[in-house]
Amino acid sequence: MIEDVSSLAVAKEARLVDWLVSRGSIAIGFSGGVDSAYLAAVAVESLGRDGVVGVIGRSASYPEAQWTAAKAVADHIGLHVVEIDTDELNDPRYAANPTNRCYFCKSELWSRVIPVAHARGIQTVADGTNADDLTGHRPGALAAREQGVVSPLATLEFTKAEIRDRSKARGLPTWSQPSSPCLSSRIPYGTPVTVGRLRRVEEAESALRALGITGDLRVRHFGAKARVEMSRQELARWSEDVARRRVEEALTAVGYQEIEIDQRGFRSGALNELSTGAPLSRH
Repeated sequence: MIEDVSSLAVAKEARLVDWLVSRGSIAIGFSGGVDSAYLAAVAVESLGRDGVVGVIGRSASYPEAQWTAAKAVADHIGLHVVEIDTDELNDPRYAANPTNRCYFCKSELWSRVIPVAHARGIQTVADGTNADDLTGHRPGALAAREQGVVSPLATLEFTKAEIRDRSKARGLPTWSQPSSPCLSSRIPYGTPVTVGRLRRVEEAESALRALGITGDLRVRHFGAKARVEMSRQELARWSEDVARRRVEEALTAVGYQEIEIDQRGFRSGALNELSTGAPLSRH
């Protein structure tokens, strides 16, 4: 199976190189995550450093740790990075946290990235969306399409597994990195997104990382309650009495009064369960 993934991914990467060369230059919305890092690495190799710019959007919903990691991987691959400030929190449509919140976030992001690209004579603006991202609830994808942003990894049918495979082959430090969507994704739809709530979530997840929790991790914010999701491997370890108390103490220290470790483990898009009326575990 691993050989099948690798052989398919190598063939797709060759097509990606051809796609990039046909564009001549490219601007990439760069988060420093698995997908955008891989796309940027192939782009720099294919087009040269002067032909690629990575644009990082900075706001309260973008964790400081992720920014540090993004800068490090950009240095690793020789990517020129431009940082811009985005102002989605001052858009009442975004701050109200509707189920299509990501649409307003991405509309704001791309409205600022595209002028950066055009000022440098770059016409192609891309994101790191992959083929696996084409299913599920992805309102941000509409904002990208409306503004002409392209998704070469999705177009060429790269799966997440293939991107990780090629990233590992290239020695990218992101190859095994867990997914890390914006901090607003930890706040239930309908609960307003505020700087204070985002900061509490960021501090909570940082505190748990400091304890040694690895892999996928989310602290879902329910007012005074934090619901913790982690990978299955970590779940068994941190559900033990002594370890659980350490989790509870760490989250109490950042302001939460009730701590729940979700025994179903990490699930991408778990907050969508609330909007569809699916029951929540009380473990």
